[in-house]
Amino acid sequence: MHENTPPRAAHPEVAALLDELAASGRPSSRTLPLPDGRRNFAELIEPLTESPEVGAVEDRAIEVGAHEVPVRIYRPAGLAGPAAPGPAGAAAPAREGTVVFLHGGGWVFGDLRSHDGMCRSLTRLSGLTTMAVDYRRAPEHPFPAAVDDAVGVIRWLAGHGGEIGMAARPLAVAGDSSGGNLAAAAALVLRDAGDSPLAFLGLLYPATDPAMTTASYEENADDPFLSRDEMVWYWSQYGGGKAPDDPRAALTEVTDLSGLPPTYLLAAGLDPLRDEGLAFAEALRRSGVPVRCSEYRDMPHGFLLFAGRLSRAREGLAEAADAIAAGLAGPA
Repeated sequence: MHENTPPRAAHPEVAALLDELAASGRPSSRTLPLPDGRRNFAELIEPLTESPEVGAVEDRAIEVGAHEVPVRIYRPAGLAGPAAPGPAGAAAPAREGTVVFLHGGGWVFGDLRSHDGMCRSLTRLSGLTTMAVDYRRAPEHPFPAAVDDAVGVIRWLAGHGGEIGMAARPLAVAGDSSGGNLAAAAALVLRDAGDSPLAFLGLLYPATDPAMTTASYEENADDPFLSRDEMVWYWSQYGGGKAPDDPRAALTEVTDLSGLPPTYLLAAGLDPLRDEGLAFAEALRRSGVPVRCSEYRDMPHGFLLFAGRLSRAREGLAEAADAIAAGLAGPA
């Protein structure tokens, strides 16, 4: 675990990445018409990520209520033939288990394309099958549409995964940023319904608190990777004009987190969301949930997406993959 003590200074690779992003001349995705902004978000990430080989990749659609939710399935080598050596290193042995992955992007941006490299890396490094979910996004589909899609896909997988050659147990849900918010929210909904199939929860710098009053928001208010103004806008888009106060979105409003699955939480030291993530980990512990928490003190928000440029991103992805694999393996 990376100790949560000052000072926090950016890794030298972060400055080089910022220079590269500035040189690209790309505008802020928020300033563009929505379809263009979403394409811009993915196009910014693609050349900066890693995209290692896995055993097989398949796109499908899952029926959730009256609509279909697109998903992308990543199968590890060993379940679908050998994977060639790639930039992420040797593939882990194939393991039984599936990870439902919910992408970040402020509930507005992000999709199967933007997070393809991250899902490939997690699959390769964990040896687990990954199902990435292209949930409905705001503002066209504000809260709780994305939560409903996440819960629906998890329930479908638990009941029908065997029909498409996926292990229905053990099952984890994971996500980065707003996707981490959705992962925790889905776990809470399933817990409260009494039918949770989840054995593990992976939260990568999750958004948990729309109040945005923590010290890390003050320290990193103008961070170029994620500013406070951006988060105000994201929360408003998700809530249909204002930040939602429902505990399925405002996770800090949940008074009892007991019964959630064992959790791995990764925080970034230079992230406005740092303190709310660390506080959520502590709240889980107080509720009796086993938690492993790790802070990458010299990294900004979203750093795991930039594994093609940041060595710490590759370390973080490997750690997250190991934690999820160990969590699904159960006690030694």
